[in-house]
Amino acid sequence: MARHSRLLWSVCIGHLTNDVFASMTPVLLTFLAAGILPMGNAQIGLTVGIAQLLNALPQPFFGLRADRSGGRRLGAFGLALHVGLFTVAVVLAAETRQYWLMFFPLVIAPIGSAALHPVGALHAAEAMPRRSAFNMALFFLMGQTGLALGPAIAGILLDRANPNLLGRMGDLVGVSAFGMQNDVTPIVLLSLISIPGMLLMWTNIPKHHEHHAAKDERNSLGQNGAKQHFPLLAFVILGLIVILRGLGQQGSVAFVPLLFEQKGWSPAAYGTITSSFWIASGISGLLFGRLADRFDRRVVMMLSMILSAPAFFLLPAYEGAFAFFLAIAAGGLSGGAHSLIVVMAQDLIPLRKGFASGAILGFIFATGAIGSLAIGVISEQIGLSLTFQIVALMIAVAGALSMLLPRASKAE
Repeated sequence: MARHSRLLWSVCIGHLTNDVFASMTPVLLTFLAAGILPMGNAQIGLTVGIAQLLNALPQPFFGLRADRSGGRRLGAFGLALHVGLFTVAVVLAAETRQYWLMFFPLVIAPIGSAALHPVGALHAAEAMPRRSAFNMALFFLMGQTGLALGPAIAGILLDRANPNLLGRMGDLVGVSAFGMQNDVTPIVLLSLISIPGMLLMWTNIPKHHEHHAAKDERNSLGQNGAKQHFPLLAFVILGLIVILRGLGQQGSVAFVPLLFEQKGWSPAAYGTITSSFWIASGISGLLFGRLADRFDRRVVMMLSMILSAPAFFLLPAYEGAFAFFLAIAAGGLSGGAHSLIVVMAQDLIPLRKGFASGAILGFIFATGAIGSLAIGVISEQIGLSLTFQIVALMIAVAGALSMLLPRASKAE
């Protein structure tokens, strides 16, 4: 049990670290666009969208590799690639002020994240199979915590490194220990926090032969008794839910910093409200995971999304404390369905959990990427406020579709 616990916490910590850096991107781009590297909404949407696509599309392939090998190298080296290229992009942006020089490493970096996610989801489910739903929620809680911490950390570090931001926009790039002013140096130094996560995954994820031995043992205990047919209709319905939810919830969150920057909020403030969205989403996953183990998962998914729609609709209209409340409600309620979607996909293909995780996560991230691209373009035509109200409608429809899914099996 102790070994299984170490494995679970290793992939959880790796997920936390990975997503800290993943969620910094919108805040970083908003900061750069304010004076260092001018960008429009469409360029921000393009950067975030392509990065999300490259995080999404390789995940089924990496999931297959994880099923076969256990994913020890994929997990550790994936985190190293993600953080390393992210750091290179930050340095190039500050040094050159050239959009395309920053663009390429920043959008390629998430390929490392794509390698880590199905590995982590596989081992979160298999470390303690009888608690797979709760463990999956814990795995995603750690990721959502990273997504929550990243914007706040980036905003606070940028605020402190640039105390007179508006008056110093023309002097942000200069000569220092990194060849630049102290504007983005703290973000570069922050990359060192990824080292413990890499080491933990390298030492605790099973080696190839250990992974296959454990897999054979589970099969001998009866896990091969699951049905072998591919439930096409269930996957089509689940796919429609993912599309609507991803276009709405995941696509819109990339523009939460910009929504409040346009209202005059500081980097620390709009970074913190973005963090409140993500942390609420992560914490709620544990609650919804427990509820889904006790009650019909379809009902839990439906309620999580339908109840979040009013919060998305009202978010652009409010300032101050109530805006934070709405961000928490929007993130917490809509985020509760995330781990349930992955667990249901794994239940539909029980003998290929790595592939199921990679396929559904890849699809989730891909729809979020397309959502970022679409919202970036649409918001330039109709404004962010009306765009967020369209998002609310899409998420409500996704919730209603949940009841068309077959009743999910519960862990024994």
